[in-house]
Amino acid sequence: MQQLVAKPGFSGWRVVAFAILLGGLTGPGQTIGVSVFVNRFIEDLELSRSAVSTAYLVGTLTASLGLPLMGRFIDSRGVRLATTFIGLSFGISLIAMSGVGGVLTLALGFVFIRFFGQGSLSLASGVAVTHWFEHRRGLAIGVLATGVSALMGLAPILLNQGIGFLGWRWTWVVAGVTIWLTVIPIARFGLIDKPADVGQVPDGGSVPSAKIRTMLQSETVTRPQALRTGRFWILTAATMTVAMLITGLNFQQIDILTGAGLTETEAAATFLPQVLAASLAGIGFGYFTDRLPGRVMVPAAMGLMALSLVLAGRAAPGLSALLYVLAMGATGGAMRSVDQTLLPRWFGVGHIGAIRGVATFAGVAASAVGPIALSLLRDATGGYGRAGALLALVPLAIGVVAFGLPDERRRI
Repeated sequence: MQQLVAKPGFSGWRVVAFAILLGGLTGPGQTIGVSVFVNRFIEDLELSRSAVSTAYLVGTLTASLGLPLMGRFIDSRGVRLATTFIGLSFGISLIAMSGVGGVLTLALGFVFIRFFGQGSLSLASGVAVTHWFEHRRGLAIGVLATGVSALMGLAPILLNQGIGFLGWRWTWVVAGVTIWLTVIPIARFGLIDKPADVGQVPDGGSVPSAKIRTMLQSETVTRPQALRTGRFWILTAATMTVAMLITGLNFQQIDILTGAGLTETEAAATFLPQVLAASLAGIGFGYFTDRLPGRVMVPAAMGLMALSLVLAGRAAPGLSALLYVLAMGATGGAMRSVDQTLLPRWFGVGHIGAIRGVATFAGVAASAVGPIALSLLRDATGGYGRAGALLALVPLAIGVVAFGLPDERRRI
């Protein structure tokens, strides 16, 4: 039987390493990176905090609308060309942020850094890894999520240092040039669109040609077909819930923890164990998602989300605050691994960019309303305790519905 033998010199794990760098470089476009500039926008542009928050909301929602189209672009042109274009555009967008002068230009700037950064660059890096793994995809995605979380944890530190030395406007310029000098070379020389382009197959090794034909035939689920399935929307609902609520909790993290009795310094320090928990959960959930069906893994992630919300209203100096940030970090890492592993398992990789583009659009849009939703519910209920308890019902309900999914693991 004819064999397709993998050529040495390249592997899926090399793609994972480069994808980690790409994902980490989205930091200036992520909530955690933008947060260090908020007070500068308020002071220098003479804007209210609500005006900046509204600009961020509008920018994020608008940016999310283009992600399904970006997913199709990645599928049709490949991750190398798409990532090159994204890196060039993201750098321009970051540099343009140095010239914002009011709420309108600020909102416009948010549109582009959120679209090309958190949205498109994250989407491209995930698709790059997806093509290179089949049976170990969950583990690979977990490693990707872990590395990205660790690198993104550096973003606010480095950006804050830049603001201190250069001022906030020049820090945006340096961030943009840094993106050009890193993302574009990685895209051109560090990525390969698909294993077959270099004579390899997913997961490495050699595979009979008949089996390869079966693999290719299984990659025929289109985006419209995927969107007509209930399991796509159950998984997307879970992803949206985590994106909305984790963003809301992160946005209000200092307020939650200082209100619970921690100092601002102690509250800021909790981001470190949160990143650690996200890293460990990303690998752990990725490993188990390779072996267990979605009807088990989605409810598990939803259970962590509900636990985080309950603990948010019960945090106090000491162990309870630590448990809260660990649960919140673990939720984000878990859901990233589950979502990015189940989509290609269920629908194949032939149109994964377009399919994931819709899921990413939903997640980014949901993240935009998270801070406002949590703030409004806190005001309506009198505190984070009741707000968290009420919101916990949402992931619990999704988990119950997801438990009814059939075991539909794709086997080749």
